[in-house]
Amino acid sequence: MEERVLIIGGGIAGLSLAWRLAPSLPVVVVEAEESLAYHSSSRSARQMQPNYGPGPIQELTRRSISAVAGIASALGAPILQPRPMLTLGTKAEVAQLVAANANLVPLDHAETMRRSPDLWPGVFEAAALDDTAMEVNVPALVEYYRSQAVAAGAVVLTGSAVDSATAHPDGGYEVVVGEHRITAGTVVNAAGAWADGVAGIFGVRCRGLVPHRRSVAIVSTKIPTDPAGPMVEPVDESFYYRPDGGHLLVSACESVPAEAGDAQVVDAEIATVIRRIDAVTTLGVSGVERSWTGLRTQTADGLPVVGFDEEVPNFFWLAGQGGYGIQTSAALGTLAAGMIVGELPAEDAGLAAELSPQRAGLQQAGEVPAGQVAG
Repeated sequence: MEERVLIIGGGIAGLSLAWRLAPSLPVVVVEAEESLAYHSSSRSARQMQPNYGPGPIQELTRRSISAVAGIASALGAPILQPRPMLTLGTKAEVAQLVAANANLVPLDHAETMRRSPDLWPGVFEAAALDDTAMEVNVPALVEYYRSQAVAAGAVVLTGSAVDSATAHPDGGYEVVVGEHRITAGTVVNAAGAWADGVAGIFGVRCRGLVPHRRSVAIVSTKIPTDPAGPMVEPVDESFYYRPDGGHLLVSACESVPAEAGDAQVVDAEIATVIRRIDAVTTLGVSGVERSWTGLRTQTADGLPVVGFDEEVPNFFWLAGQGGYGIQTSAALGTLAAGMIVGELPAEDAGLAAELSPQRAGLQQAGEVPAGQVAG
Protein backbone atom coordinates (compact mmCIF):
# COMPACT_ATOMS: atom_id res chain seq x y z
CA MET A 1 0.00 0.00 0.00
CA GLU A 2 1.24 3.47 -0.90
CA GLU A 3 2.47 5.77 1.86
CA ARG A 4 0.25 8.59 0.58
CA VAL A 5 -1.72 10.45 3.25
CA LEU A 6 -5.18 11.71 2.35
CA ILE A 7 -6.30 14.63 4.51
CA ILE A 8 -10.05 15.23 4.42
CA GLY A 9 -10.76 18.88 5.20
CA GLY A 10 -9.04 22.01 3.92
CA GLY A 11 -9.49 24.15 7.00
CA ILE A 12 -6.69 25.29 9.26
CA ALA A 13 -6.43 21.83 10.90
CA GLY A 14 -5.93 19.95 7.65
CA LEU A 15 -3.62 22.57 6.14
CA SER A 16 -1.41 22.86 9.22
CA LEU A 17 -0.97 19.08 9.19
CA ALA A 18 -0.17 19.15 5.46
CA TRP A 19 2.48 21.80 6.17
CA ARG A 20 4.24 19.57 8.69
CA LEU A 21 3.68 16.25 6.85
CA ALA A 22 4.38 17.04 3.20
CA PRO A 23 8.17 17.19 3.58
CA SER A 24 8.10 13.57 4.79
CA LEU A 25 5.24 11.85 2.94
CA PRO A 26 3.11 12.31 -0.20
CA VAL A 27 0.03 14.29 0.85
CA VAL A 28 -3.33 15.01 -0.81
CA VAL A 29 -5.75 17.45 0.84
CA VAL A 30 -9.39 17.36 -0.29
CA GLU A 31 -11.93 20.06 0.53
CA ALA A 32 -15.63 19.87 -0.36
CA GLU A 33 -15.99 23.63 -0.73
CA GLU A 34 -14.64 25.56 -3.72
CA SER A 35 -12.34 27.54 -1.42
CA LEU A 36 -10.13 26.53 1.50
CA ALA A 37 -10.84 27.48 5.12
CA TYR A 38 -14.41 28.39 4.15
CA HIS A 39 -16.21 27.45 7.36
CA SER A 40 -14.90 27.76 10.93
CA SER A 41 -11.34 28.74 10.00
CA SER A 42 -12.46 31.97 8.33
CA ARG A 43 -15.14 32.83 10.91
CA SER A 44 -13.17 33.09 14.13
CA ALA A 45 -12.28 35.90 16.51
CA ARG A 46 -8.69 35.59 15.25
CA GLN A 47 -7.12 35.40 18.71
CA MET A 48 -4.43 33.27 20.32
CA GLN A 49 -4.95 33.31 24.07
CA PRO A 50 -2.51 31.11 26.00
CA ASN A 51 -4.57 31.30 29.20
CA TYR A 52 -7.84 30.29 27.53
CA GLY A 53 -9.23 26.77 27.61
CA PRO A 54 -8.31 23.49 29.35
CA GLY A 55 -4.70 22.69 30.23
CA PRO A 56 -3.83 20.79 27.03
CA ILE A 57 -5.27 23.63 24.94
CA GLN A 58 -3.19 26.19 26.82
CA GLU A 59 -0.03 24.16 26.22
CA LEU A 60 -0.80 23.79 22.51
CA THR A 61 -1.53 27.51 22.28
CA ARG A 62 1.79 28.49 23.87
CA ARG A 63 3.59 26.23 21.41
CA SER A 64 1.60 27.62 18.49
CA ILE A 65 2.36 31.24 19.37
CA SER A 66 6.06 30.40 19.47
CA ALA A 67 5.85 28.57 16.13
CA VAL A 68 3.85 31.31 14.41
CA ALA A 69 6.23 33.97 15.71
CA GLY A 70 9.01 32.00 14.03
CA ILE A 71 7.01 31.77 10.81
CA ALA A 72 6.44 35.54 10.82
CA SER A 73 10.12 36.17 11.44
CA ALA A 74 11.09 33.96 8.50
CA LEU A 75 8.55 35.66 6.25
CA GLY A 76 9.51 39.12 7.36
CA ALA A 77 5.78 39.90 7.61
CA PRO A 78 3.62 40.29 10.73
CA ILE A 79 1.14 37.52 11.51
CA LEU A 80 0.74 38.17 15.23
CA GLN A 81 0.21 41.41 17.09
CA PRO A 82 -0.28 41.92 20.83
CA ARG A 83 -3.93 42.03 21.88
CA PRO A 84 -4.13 41.80 25.71
CA MET A 85 -7.20 40.15 27.20
CA LEU A 86 -9.15 41.65 30.10
CA THR A 87 -11.58 39.42 31.99
CA LEU A 88 -13.96 41.50 34.10
CA GLY A 89 -15.53 40.39 37.35
CA THR A 90 -15.87 40.89 41.05
CA LYS A 91 -12.76 40.94 43.22
CA ALA A 92 -13.55 37.40 44.34
CA GLU A 93 -14.04 36.13 40.78
CA VAL A 94 -10.80 37.69 39.62
CA ALA A 95 -8.91 36.29 42.60
CA GLN A 96 -10.23 32.83 41.75
CA LEU A 97 -9.14 33.15 38.11
CA VAL A 98 -5.67 34.33 39.03
CA ALA A 99 -5.25 31.57 41.61
CA ALA A 100 -6.05 29.00 38.92
CA ASN A 101 -3.60 30.43 36.39
CA ALA A 102 -0.24 31.84 37.37
CA ASN A 103 0.09 33.68 34.07
CA LEU A 104 -2.89 35.93 34.75
CA VAL A 105 -2.28 39.26 36.47
CA PRO A 106 -4.94 40.82 38.74
CA LEU A 107 -5.86 44.45 38.04
CA ASP A 108 -7.78 46.69 40.39
CA HIS A 109 -10.60 48.92 39.21
CA ALA A 110 -8.43 51.97 38.55
CA GLU A 111 -5.83 50.08 36.50
CA THR A 112 -8.56 48.35 34.50
CA MET A 113 -10.13 51.72 33.66
CA ARG A 114 -6.74 53.05 32.61
CA ARG A 115 -6.32 50.17 30.17
CA SER A 116 -9.92 50.27 28.95
CA PRO A 117 -11.31 53.78 29.59
CA ASP A 118 -14.47 53.17 27.56
CA LEU A 119 -15.95 50.89 30.25
CA TRP A 120 -18.77 52.10 32.45
CA PRO A 121 -17.10 52.29 35.90
CA GLY A 122 -19.94 50.61 37.77
CA VAL A 123 -20.16 47.36 35.83
CA PHE A 124 -17.16 45.57 37.36
CA GLU A 125 -14.84 45.61 40.38
CA ALA A 126 -11.59 44.20 38.99
CA ALA A 127 -10.08 42.34 36.06
CA ALA A 128 -7.63 39.58 35.22
CA LEU A 129 -5.09 40.50 32.55
CA ASP A 130 -3.60 38.12 30.00
CA ASP A 131 -0.83 40.24 28.53
CA THR A 132 0.42 37.36 26.37
CA ALA A 133 -2.71 37.13 24.18
CA MET A 134 -2.25 37.79 20.48
CA GLU A 135 -4.37 38.76 17.52
CA VAL A 136 -3.55 36.61 14.51
CA ASN A 137 -3.80 37.33 10.79
CA VAL A 138 -5.69 34.15 9.94
CA PRO A 139 -5.68 34.51 6.12
CA ALA A 140 -1.90 34.98 6.16
CA LEU A 141 -1.42 31.97 8.42
CA VAL A 142 -3.71 29.74 6.34
CA GLU A 143 -1.91 30.80 3.17
CA TYR A 144 1.46 30.05 4.75
CA TYR A 145 0.37 26.51 5.66
CA ARG A 146 -1.06 25.96 2.17
CA SER A 147 1.87 27.39 0.23
CA GLN A 148 4.47 25.55 2.26
CA ALA A 149 2.61 22.25 1.90
CA VAL A 150 2.29 22.71 -1.88
CA ALA A 151 5.95 23.71 -2.18
CA ALA A 152 6.83 20.43 -0.45
CA GLY A 153 4.75 18.46 -2.96
CA ALA A 154 1.27 18.32 -1.44
CA VAL A 155 -1.71 18.27 -3.80
CA VAL A 156 -4.74 20.34 -2.74
CA LEU A 157 -8.13 19.64 -4.34
CA THR A 158 -11.10 21.94 -3.71
CA GLY A 159 -14.70 21.29 -4.68
CA SER A 160 -13.95 17.65 -3.87
CA ALA A 161 -16.23 15.91 -1.39
CA VAL A 162 -15.60 12.32 -0.32
CA ASP A 163 -18.21 10.00 -1.85
CA SER A 164 -17.10 6.55 -0.74
CA ALA A 165 -14.17 4.55 0.59
CA THR A 166 -13.02 0.95 0.26
CA ALA A 167 -10.57 -0.59 2.69
CA HIS A 168 -7.75 -2.73 1.30
CA PRO A 169 -6.89 -6.03 3.03
CA ASP A 170 -3.25 -4.95 3.36
CA GLY A 171 -4.22 -1.63 4.92
CA GLY A 172 -5.13 1.74 3.50
CA TYR A 173 -8.05 2.81 1.35
CA GLU A 174 -9.25 3.61 -2.11
CA VAL A 175 -11.32 6.77 -1.76
CA VAL A 176 -13.67 8.19 -4.37
CA VAL A 177 -13.58 11.99 -4.30
CA GLY A 178 -15.71 13.35 -7.12
CA GLU A 179 -13.92 12.41 -10.34
CA HIS A 180 -10.83 11.26 -8.47
CA ARG A 181 -9.93 7.84 -7.10
CA ILE A 182 -7.24 8.29 -4.46
CA THR A 183 -5.30 5.42 -2.95
CA ALA A 184 -3.90 6.26 0.46
CA GLY A 185 -2.13 4.35 3.17
CA THR A 186 -3.47 6.72 5.82
CA VAL A 187 -6.62 8.82 5.92
CA VAL A 188 -6.84 11.86 8.20
CA ASN A 189 -10.26 13.05 9.29
CA ALA A 190 -9.91 16.84 9.60
CA ALA A 191 -13.47 17.54 8.44
CA GLY A 192 -14.57 19.79 11.29
CA ALA A 193 -18.35 19.80 11.71
CA TRP A 194 -18.57 16.86 9.30
CA ALA A 195 -16.00 14.70 11.12
CA ASP A 196 -18.40 12.10 12.52
CA GLY A 197 -20.06 11.84 9.09
CA VAL A 198 -16.68 11.20 7.47
CA ALA A 199 -15.99 8.53 10.07
CA GLY A 200 -19.19 6.77 9.01
CA ILE A 201 -18.05 6.61 5.40
CA PHE A 202 -14.96 4.70 6.55
CA GLY A 203 -16.89 2.44 8.92
CA VAL A 204 -15.40 4.15 11.96
CA ARG A 205 -17.37 4.63 15.18
CA CYS A 206 -18.11 8.31 15.67
CA ARG A 207 -16.89 10.19 18.73
CA GLY A 208 -19.88 12.35 19.54
CA LEU A 209 -18.56 15.47 17.80
CA VAL A 210 -21.29 18.13 17.88
CA PRO A 211 -21.17 21.43 15.93
CA HIS A 212 -22.21 24.51 17.92
CA ARG A 213 -22.94 27.85 16.28
CA ARG A 214 -21.46 31.17 17.40
CA SER A 215 -22.19 34.57 15.85
CA VAL A 216 -19.76 37.45 15.41
CA ALA A 217 -20.21 40.97 14.09
CA ILE A 218 -18.13 43.99 13.16
CA VAL A 219 -19.95 47.06 14.48
CA SER A 220 -19.42 50.79 14.26
CA THR A 221 -19.50 52.97 17.37
CA LYS A 222 -20.42 56.57 18.13
CA ILE A 223 -17.19 57.07 20.08
CA PRO A 224 -14.02 56.00 18.20
CA THR A 225 -12.33 52.87 19.48
CA ASP A 226 -8.67 52.66 20.44
CA PRO A 227 -7.09 50.41 17.75
CA ALA A 228 -4.58 49.14 20.32
CA GLY A 229 -7.20 48.49 23.02
CA PRO A 230 -7.60 45.11 24.71
CA MET A 231 -10.06 42.31 24.08
CA VAL A 232 -12.64 42.37 26.89
CA GLU A 233 -14.98 39.72 28.27
CA PRO A 234 -16.76 39.07 31.58
CA VAL A 235 -16.04 36.07 33.79
CA ASP A 236 -19.23 34.36 32.62
CA GLU A 237 -18.09 34.66 28.96
CA SER A 238 -21.50 36.04 27.92
CA PHE A 239 -19.86 38.33 25.35
CA TYR A 240 -16.54 39.62 24.14
CA TYR A 241 -15.38 42.59 22.14
CA ARG A 242 -12.14 43.98 20.79
CA PRO A 243 -11.06 46.72 18.38
CA ASP A 244 -10.98 45.80 14.71
CA GLY A 245 -9.48 48.61 12.69
CA GLY A 246 -11.78 51.57 13.31
CA HIS A 247 -14.61 49.30 14.41
CA LEU A 248 -15.42 46.76 17.12
CA LEU A 249 -15.53 42.97 16.76
CA VAL A 250 -18.21 41.56 19.07
CA SER A 251 -19.86 38.25 19.95
CA ALA A 252 -22.56 37.08 22.34
CA CYS A 253 -20.53 33.87 22.73
CA GLU A 254 -23.56 31.64 22.24
CA SER A 255 -22.87 27.93 21.89
CA VAL A 256 -25.96 26.33 20.37
CA PRO A 257 -25.95 22.81 18.88
CA ALA A 258 -26.43 23.01 15.11
CA GLU A 259 -26.40 20.88 11.99
CA ALA A 260 -23.19 20.67 9.98
CA GLY A 261 -23.53 23.15 7.14
CA ASP A 262 -23.01 26.71 5.99
CA ALA A 263 -24.00 28.43 9.24
CA GLN A 264 -26.19 31.50 8.77
CA VAL A 265 -26.30 34.62 10.91
CA VAL A 266 -28.91 34.69 13.67
CA ASP A 267 -29.97 38.34 13.89
CA ALA A 268 -31.25 37.91 17.44
CA GLU A 269 -27.77 36.96 18.65
CA ILE A 270 -26.28 40.08 17.08
CA ALA A 271 -28.97 42.22 18.74
CA THR A 272 -28.21 40.52 22.06
CA VAL A 273 -24.50 41.24 21.96
CA ILE A 274 -25.11 44.87 20.98
CA ARG A 275 -27.30 45.30 24.07
CA ARG A 276 -24.63 43.71 26.24
CA ILE A 277 -21.84 45.90 24.82
CA ASP A 278 -23.92 49.05 25.26
CA ALA A 279 -24.58 48.05 28.88
CA VAL A 280 -20.87 47.87 29.76
CA THR A 281 -19.20 50.49 27.55
CA THR A 282 -19.63 54.14 26.68
CA LEU A 283 -18.82 53.49 23.00
CA GLY A 284 -22.42 53.38 21.77
CA VAL A 285 -22.88 50.80 19.00
CA SER A 286 -24.27 52.69 16.01
CA GLY A 287 -24.52 50.05 13.30
CA VAL A 288 -23.55 46.60 12.04
CA GLU A 289 -20.93 46.64 9.30
CA ARG A 290 -21.05 42.88 8.71
CA SER A 291 -21.76 39.71 10.63
CA TRP A 292 -21.21 35.98 10.35
CA THR A 293 -21.79 32.71 12.16
CA GLY A 294 -19.33 29.86 12.49
CA LEU A 295 -19.45 26.32 13.87
CA ARG A 296 -17.31 25.18 16.78
CA THR A 297 -17.25 21.38 16.79
CA GLN A 298 -16.91 20.00 20.30
CA THR A 299 -16.48 16.72 22.14
CA ALA A 300 -18.12 15.87 25.44
CA ASP A 301 -14.95 16.70 27.39
CA GLY A 302 -14.02 19.80 25.39
CA LEU A 303 -10.73 18.48 23.99
CA PRO A 304 -9.82 17.71 20.38
CA VAL A 305 -9.72 14.13 19.08
CA VAL A 306 -6.24 13.47 17.71
CA GLY A 307 -4.69 10.12 16.90
CA PHE A 308 -5.13 6.80 15.12
CA ASP A 309 -8.40 4.97 15.61
CA GLU A 310 -7.77 1.78 17.56
CA GLU A 311 -10.57 -0.16 15.84
CA VAL A 312 -10.01 0.84 12.19
CA PRO A 313 -6.40 0.71 10.96
CA ASN A 314 -4.81 3.73 9.30
CA PHE A 315 -7.70 6.09 10.09
CA PHE A 316 -6.43 9.18 11.92
CA TRP A 317 -8.59 11.72 13.78
CA LEU A 318 -7.81 15.45 13.77
CA ALA A 319 -11.10 17.04 14.79
CA GLY A 320 -13.14 18.57 17.61
CA GLN A 321 -11.01 21.66 18.22
CA GLY A 322 -14.10 23.35 19.69
CA GLY A 323 -13.19 26.94 18.86
CA TYR A 324 -9.50 26.53 19.67
CA GLY A 325 -8.49 25.57 16.12
CA ILE A 326 -6.70 28.77 15.14
CA GLN A 327 -4.78 29.14 18.37
CA THR A 328 -3.61 25.51 18.46
CA SER A 329 -3.08 24.85 14.74
CA ALA A 330 0.71 25.01 14.49
CA ALA A 331 1.24 22.79 17.52
CA LEU A 332 -1.54 20.33 16.65
CA GLY A 333 -0.21 20.00 13.10
CA THR A 334 3.23 19.23 14.48
CA LEU A 335 1.90 16.78 17.09
CA ALA A 336 -0.27 14.94 14.56
CA ALA A 337 2.54 14.73 12.01
CA GLY A 338 4.79 13.19 14.66
CA MET A 339 2.17 10.53 15.40
CA ILE A 340 1.62 9.70 11.72
CA VAL A 341 5.30 9.32 10.82
CA GLY A 342 6.03 7.51 14.09
CA GLU A 343 8.36 10.17 15.45
CA LEU A 344 6.37 11.53 18.40
CA PRO A 345 8.79 12.92 21.02
CA ALA A 346 8.67 10.97 24.27
CA GLU A 347 7.79 14.12 26.19
CA ASP A 348 4.59 14.46 24.13
CA ALA A 349 3.24 11.01 24.98
CA GLY A 350 1.14 12.36 27.85
CA LEU A 351 -0.36 15.13 25.73
CA ALA A 352 -1.17 12.66 22.95
CA ALA A 353 -2.92 10.38 25.46
CA GLU A 354 -5.12 13.26 26.65
CA LEU A 355 -6.30 13.84 23.07
CA SER A 356 -6.58 10.18 22.05
CA PRO A 357 -9.72 8.90 20.25
CA GLN A 358 -9.62 6.02 22.75
CA ARG A 359 -9.69 8.19 25.88
CA ALA A 360 -12.37 7.79 28.53
CA GLY A 361 -15.43 9.92 27.88
CA LEU A 362 -15.47 9.27 24.14
CA GLN A 363 -16.06 5.53 24.29
CA GLN A 364 -19.84 5.73 24.54
CA ALA A 365 -20.36 8.06 21.58
CA GLY A 366 -23.35 7.14 19.42
CA GLU A 367 -23.64 6.11 15.81
CA VAL A 368 -23.19 8.37 12.81
CA PRO A 369 -25.95 11.00 12.76
CA ALA A 370 -28.56 10.25 10.09
CA GLY A 371 -28.11 12.23 6.91
CA GLN A 372 -24.68 13.58 7.78
CA VAL A 373 -22.23 13.32 4.90
CA ALA A 374 -18.65 14.19 4.29
CA GLY A 375 -17.69 17.81 3.99
